[in-house]
Amino acid sequence: MSAYKEGGDALPKAMIEDIHKTKLALKAPLETPIGEGFRSATVRLREEFKLYANVRPAISYLHSRRQYDNIDVVLIRENTQGFYVGVEHYIPIDDDPKAVAEASGIMTRSGCRRIAKYTFEYAIKNNRKKVTIVHKANILKKLTGLFLETALEVGEKYKDRIIIEDRIVDNTAMQLVINPSQFDMILTTNMFGDILSDEIAGLIGGLGLAPGGNIGEDAAIFEAVHGTAPDIAGKGIANPTAILLAAAMMLDHVEEQELGVRLRDAIKNALKDDNARTGDLGGKGNTKEYTAAVISHL
Repeated sequence: MSAYKEGGDALPKAMIEDIHKTKLALKAPLETPIGEGFRSATVRLREEFKLYANVRPAISYLHSRRQYDNIDVVLIRENTQGFYVGVEHYIPIDDDPKAVAEASGIMTRSGCRRIAKYTFEYAIKNNRKKVTIVHKANILKKLTGLFLETALEVGEKYKDRIIIEDRIVDNTAMQLVINPSQFDMILTTNMFGDILSDEIAGLIGGLGLAPGGNIGEDAAIFEAVHGTAPDIAGKGIANPTAILLAAAMMLDHVEEQELGVRLRDAIKNALKDDNARTGDLGGKGNTKEYTAAVISHL
């Protein structure tokens, strides 16, 4: 928002050019107006750099404080298609300029094939055992039916190494709450992935513990998946865990896995300390105290 107010564009040209050069970025939450104003800068970044795969791991770090202690789920979301392409408009009737709102979801077979291949290759590389393809093909028979059909076709060459199943999205949402341990990896469309990834973040303690990676063929942007919190800005109480975990994902991406492990271990140890952990996670610490604890464990 501040960049938009200063220069008329939420994504300054110099920054875009820099990411094209380095092919890497670590991104904090970006504010997006609701209902009016400019389009989401985050969505525009995904389009600009063709970041087709959104990777959102959810791991239990807060043991014995939540209902679920042993969650380790990776959700991979198609990042550029579906209903989030932004093809929408109003249809005026009589004197009402907004009498009808119409939106189009767009899915390509090539896009479905690309995200499915990425997911199955990720599963093999990271020793995952099962992939659940999540859809709504019973209702959106063409849009998500194509996604399901293509993902199953791509999965044929992996089925001797990975268990592959499919579920309807609403049943998946319920099953995640009832028994999240039955899921290992989830592959789904853009909108469903946006919703389900927040749900699995809630199972591990909230969006303050949820990192994400946006992966393309030529660039990768890592981020905290939660939104902005202007109401607590400057108070020194914000929880930086999500952006730190995103940094660990970035280290893994650039083949610095040892450093990524060190950072995650430091975060895990800091989260065990009630005096260091921030208030949103039930602790007594502030941002500086938590940061100091992470650094000391490093």
